[in-house]
Amino acid sequence: MAELPAALRAEIQQGYRAFLAQRGLRPRPGQRRMIAAVANALAGADGAPGGPVVAVEAATGTGKTVAYLLAALPVARALGVPLVVATGTVSLQEQLLLKDVPELLAATGWSCRVALAKGRGRYLCNLRLEAALDAVASRDLGLALFPDEWPLIEPGDEALLRRLAEAFAEGRWDGDRDAWSDALPDPLWRGLTAERRQCAGPRCRAFRRCAFYRARGQLEAAQLIVANHDLVLADLELGGGVVLPAPERALYVFDEAHRLPEAALRHARGDCRLPPTLHWLEQVERALGQLAGQLGGDGSLAARAAEAAGDCAAARAALEALLPDLEALLPPAAGSAVHRFPLGRLPDPLRAAAAALAARFAGLAARLADLHEGLYGALGGHPSLPLPLLEEGARGVGSFLARAERLAHTWTQFAAPDDRAEAPRARWLERDGAAGFGCAVSPLSAGALLGERLWSRCLGAVLTSATLRALGRFDRFAQAAGLPGRAQCLAVAGGFDYARAAVLSVPDIGADGGDADAHTQALIRHLPRLLDPAEGSLVLFASRRQLEVVAAALQADADLPLLVQGRLPAAEILRRHRERIDAGQGSAIFGLASFAEGIDLPGDYCRHVVIAKLPFAVPDDPLQAAQAEWLEQQGKNPFRELSLPDASLRLAQACGRLLRGAADRGRITVLDRRLVTRSYGRELLAALPPFARSFEDDP
Repeated sequence: MAELPAALRAEIQQGYRAFLAQRGLRPRPGQRRMIAAVANALAGADGAPGGPVVAVEAATGTGKTVAYLLAALPVARALGVPLVVATGTVSLQEQLLLKDVPELLAATGWSCRVALAKGRGRYLCNLRLEAALDAVASRDLGLALFPDEWPLIEPGDEALLRRLAEAFAEGRWDGDRDAWSDALPDPLWRGLTAERRQCAGPRCRAFRRCAFYRARGQLEAAQLIVANHDLVLADLELGGGVVLPAPERALYVFDEAHRLPEAALRHARGDCRLPPTLHWLEQVERALGQLAGQLGGDGSLAARAAEAAGDCAAARAALEALLPDLEALLPPAAGSAVHRFPLGRLPDPLRAAAAALAARFAGLAARLADLHEGLYGALGGHPSLPLPLLEEGARGVGSFLARAERLAHTWTQFAAPDDRAEAPRARWLERDGAAGFGCAVSPLSAGALLGERLWSRCLGAVLTSATLRALGRFDRFAQAAGLPGRAQCLAVAGGFDYARAAVLSVPDIGADGGDADAHTQALIRHLPRLLDPAEGSLVLFASRRQLEVVAAALQADADLPLLVQGRLPAAEILRRHRERIDAGQGSAIFGLASFAEGIDLPGDYCRHVVIAKLPFAVPDDPLQAAQAEWLEQQGKNPFRELSLPDASLRLAQACGRLLRGAADRGRITVLDRRLVTRSYGRELLAALPPFARSFEDDP
């Protein structure tokens, strides 16, 4: 481990003392340890790629945000590179920008240029707004050339479009959707933004006024950039340095880092919904044919459009030919059904057909790329073609190109043989209704991808969360995140006296989670007795079906005020819950896994967390099944290696909903006796914070 230079150590120590003094706080042991660990680890960053990586599990109450900012900002400034802080949720982004960073800078007196990084979808495309206004003025809202790419303009939208245009032209609005004071309908907004392939960049006539590139210019001057995991991963997919700084010129902090491996897997996965793709190809073929006709004044561009239309027809024919063979593999029953290929291996005839289809989509993507470049090249001035046609054509073809590239990637991964020495890709077919179905392909782990794109390139990185360990160990997270051998891992204690603040109980309700039907009926009988209708409660379920059955049975109980996930948006559930508690009433939220992490309900908002069932993953998830199969193939126990560690992490996250501040008090009730009757249950218990325990038999 490199030694932290004396000047940096003094700057960090002075900053910490100033922060504590300004806030009237005393040093927290866990926070001090985290500051030292992060600063000492990043001291090894020498400006070369493949720098230090440190993972810190910081229990709730540590003050981890202040810790990593105090430690990492001075190191980044000393290296002359930006610090990119990536979060897993919008709420934490907002907390960083509006509270944590301003408070830290005010207390320490440090100067720092801060910027928020967002994807293109949050910014207005000037030309698309201009085209929408032209369409409104001419009453030509059909736009037959690219109907699927056009804003959905409703009768009342004209005034809104004009307000947007006026505010942007006068400088009263910067084109950031989040800075607009009123709600902007999603269907309309999607048509007023531009994807990467729809954007001409510096060749656009409105480039100097572009909202996205103006914001990107601010990023280039920023010393601290607040982003999110998805934006970092999307930038890395493009090679890095497209939206955010290149990894070779940045330090990173990944907050809520337990979400990073799953987010990386989502980005690596490929999907093709088959009937919708056929419909899309038919529409693209027709649109390109119309474009070829309108480009008649330029034989070269018209010919390219016609050739691309022909490639669409060929890809559609190849997909139609493959469709019956794929559908025959699925169970015939309507509803959800999955066919997973064992060890990801396709039958040879199917692999050959998939490879041929991948080649068709790759050819279509290449043809569209050629046409796309030709249309943008003509924007500089064309003697016979109107500028609006070229602009609209380039945007439409860019959208087609982006989807064709994704489809080519999906089918290439679906057909490509796997290296027998490495983990295979998971491949499966899935029905999503009586008629719709599709194929999917995914790596079993994102570790190799993160290692190649991030850890081997960045100057240094910090990964932190309240829950990184599973069963008290970092092994599972290190494997899932692909942490390099040089990575350091440590856990620091939070600021809570768990034994005084909370009691964990595991009452006997007559059935455990191993018998789904009996357990559901037991929950219906016992939950009304367990929940205090006058207080704030959070009840977490591992199964949507169980949640719905229990909620339906208890909804008629007028004394038990329920807010059920799925019946209202999550934000509205939280708003109503807080409103009820503020009014001195009780409220109980019934939620799934998404309510078991990232939800902040301090104080009276949550005095009781009920965990209905141990949070083992759904056994029929195709990716989880493929991961288990590969472990078995290696002679390993999937339950010990996969299911149990993941359940440990989820259980810790669920318990973490109770104590959000030092003054919080309450209780946690687990309604699954396997936690105390099975040997693995004792392992799960041992990995939880040291709550006071009450394992009485009767609730």
